[in-house]
Amino acid sequence: MTDERPARPSDIARAALEAARAASAARPQPTRRRIAGPRRTWTGAGPGADDPQPLGRLVDSLITEQDWSERTRVGAVFGRWSAIVGPEIAAHCAPQTVSEGELLVVAESTAWATQLRLLAPTILGKLRASVGGDVVTKLRVVGPTAPSWKKGLRSVRGRGPRDTYG
Repeated sequence: MTDERPARPSDIARAALEAARAASAARPQPTRRRIAGPRRTWTGAGPGADDPQPLGRLVDSLITEQDWSERTRVGAVFGRWSAIVGPEIAAHCAPQTVSEGELLVVAESTAWATQLRLLAPTILGKLRASVGGDVVTKLRVVGPTAPSWKKGLRSVRGRGPRDTYG
């Protein structure tokens, strides 16, 4: 007669563990592959390009990247007109256009137009100092004008549309 003992729970657990180890050893091991791409670098204690930036710095970098520096300097002439020429002069005249370095300024009266023509070198110096020397090279001052029938850059001499009024 053979002596068979009933299986104990620890023997059953040991047999299951050995079977799991044997199955694991027979299975092929997965290889670890690194995902292709740039290696991550850390910025350290200082601010990096991916950190939040002040709005002014972002706008300056956008202006540089898009090469808008000339347009922004022309816009600065109109935006800072009162600060450049002073509030008293700015109250009586306004810049209209900048074309090929010539700034057209419209005065509210012929007296102010004459005064601005006399102050033109001073105003040009202030513009050079605050905006840059190559943006505005010439100042053209005009006084108030009456309403005109002329439309556009070109016109024909003659009576024009008023010749049908009798």
